[in-house]
Amino acid sequence: MEEKKIDIQSIIGFLLIGGILLWMLYNNSTEKAQLQEQQESEQVKIEEAENTPTPEAEASYADRDSTALAAAQQRLGAFGYSTTLESASENTTTVSNDVLEITVENKGGYISEARLKNFKTFDSIPVYLIKDGNASFNLNFSTTDGRSLNTENLYFEPELSQSGENHVLSMKLKVSENEFLEYRYVLRPNEYMMGFSIRSQGLNDVFDSNQSINMDWKLKGYRHSKSISYENRYTTLNYGYGGDEDDDLGQGELDEDEEEDIAWIAYKQHFFSSILLTDTPFERAQFRSENLVEDEEVDTVYTKAFATSVPLELQGGELTYNMDWYYGPTDYKILDDYDRNLDEIVPLGWGIFGWINKYIFIPFFAFLSSFLPSYGIAIIVMTIVVRIVLSPVTYKSYLSQAKMRILRPEINEINEKHKDNPMKKQQETMKLYSKAGASPMSGCLPALMQIPVFYALFQFFPSAFQLRQKSFLWADDLSSYDVIANLPFTIPFYGDHVSLFPILASIAIFIYMMMTTGQNMQASQQPGMPNMKFIMYLSPLLMLFFFNNYASGLSLYYFVSNLITIGIMLVIKHVIVDDEKVHAKIQANKQKPKKQNRFTKKMQEMMEQAEEQQKRGKK
Repeated sequence: MEEKKIDIQSIIGFLLIGGILLWMLYNNSTEKAQLQEQQESEQVKIEEAENTPTPEAEASYADRDSTALAAAQQRLGAFGYSTTLESASENTTTVSNDVLEITVENKGGYISEARLKNFKTFDSIPVYLIKDGNASFNLNFSTTDGRSLNTENLYFEPELSQSGENHVLSMKLKVSENEFLEYRYVLRPNEYMMGFSIRSQGLNDVFDSNQSINMDWKLKGYRHSKSISYENRYTTLNYGYGGDEDDDLGQGELDEDEEEDIAWIAYKQHFFSSILLTDTPFERAQFRSENLVEDEEVDTVYTKAFATSVPLELQGGELTYNMDWYYGPTDYKILDDYDRNLDEIVPLGWGIFGWINKYIFIPFFAFLSSFLPSYGIAIIVMTIVVRIVLSPVTYKSYLSQAKMRILRPEINEINEKHKDNPMKKQQETMKLYSKAGASPMSGCLPALMQIPVFYALFQFFPSAFQLRQKSFLWADDLSSYDVIANLPFTIPFYGDHVSLFPILASIAIFIYMMMTTGQNMQASQQPGMPNMKFIMYLSPLLMLFFFNNYASGLSLYYFVSNLITIGIMLVIKHVIVDDEKVHAKIQANKQKPKKQNRFTKKMQEMMEQAEEQQKRGKK
């Protein structure tokens, strides 16, 4: 019985001890939690106390900011203020419309990217005129405290706003909140031409008026076309000056020039251009163009490097220049619509050649391409029309050749009869021409009359922006060469590919030359004169090499033109001109008394006198 009681007591004691231990554990954990909360609360108070600046600490921070500003001002003078603003960072601002997108850097305030939205390069990459550091814009100026500063190293503060439908980006290089140098960009809807101005406010005591402010604009032209050498041929630095005059730098390795009264500066690439225009002409400017393409296989990124240096004039100690910036196609119609003489950068030819292109071929081609299904067909139709218009000239030329061919036997007789007397031979030959109503020059004059048309078209097709990336038959781009075969090697002056349109044009011109000169070239060959047969074979060969890298649209024109000319010549020869009738007419002309004009009479008298003196000399 006792044992049972002890067991019960033991159990009760064990339970009591267990309960006490549990209570102690719970109480201990509660105290620890309270202690931890108290410690955390105290830690928070300590941190808050540390983060709450005392008056002494606030003074320390102010001293630190003023020290940084003082250091910046020691380096940059008044412009040290710009380094204390939030904009003093490598940030950018992007502005765009339907056709153009530009990105402007805080550092320097200049355009670091310019992308044309609606165009691709030959390898389907977006067309960038500016990207990855290929361009820079900088003002170098001196300050009244003796510093020489460059805006490309200073930070501008951007402010983007809307003015009607225009996007306005103001970039301010600040001396204080109300004193600054500003670049102002105004992007209009659906426009490649962007407003741009440079002005200063409150800097008349900062700029050193005894030193000029120099504006430097540089750009390396990106390659956009299949043939970089062909694109480079049409890449130049152009500028307008003296009211309505314009000029360009050459194609040399390095070209420099200086001009006064500058209205605009154009870094013209083949089909895209960057143009800076000013409302107040620059008093003078220095230009520099450097060719960057020595080897087309190696130099494949840039075409030319352009640079312009312009001194800017202060007005009342401040800068004020209202300008425009154009980033867009080298398209004659777009540039001409601005009515600022920018169409002159499109190489349409000088004098009468440019006139023919501006007032005849450009409007006519635009009319044809507006309703015909392809630009290739428009080229063919325009070629047909041109050849029909020139067919009377072709007729005159062939008729003259027919007369000379009919007179050939009589000319040979004169040559044989007077072979020992060149003067007499020439005199008798002229008499024969005069009586028959024929002249060797009458065949040359019609050909000379066609030269302005041919040269104008030679300038027109490579410059026609409408042909860019327009395909026809096997040619995928009428503004570049067509390819039917790629060669595993490069032939000097020919290239690493075979173009079909130049081959067809060369064959057609060879056939034409055979028809016009081949039959009589040996008979008419004069001693000491060039071998006409050699020239006949050489000309198509030169054309084959020369046009292999030219625009396929131009080769298409020459091919079709020569085909049509051959057809016209066949019609004239077999339908219109009858050799027997021409011969009869010549004989009739011989019987008529021929009244000589003063020039012919004088020439004949001079020849007779020379012949008489020659006879006296022999005696």
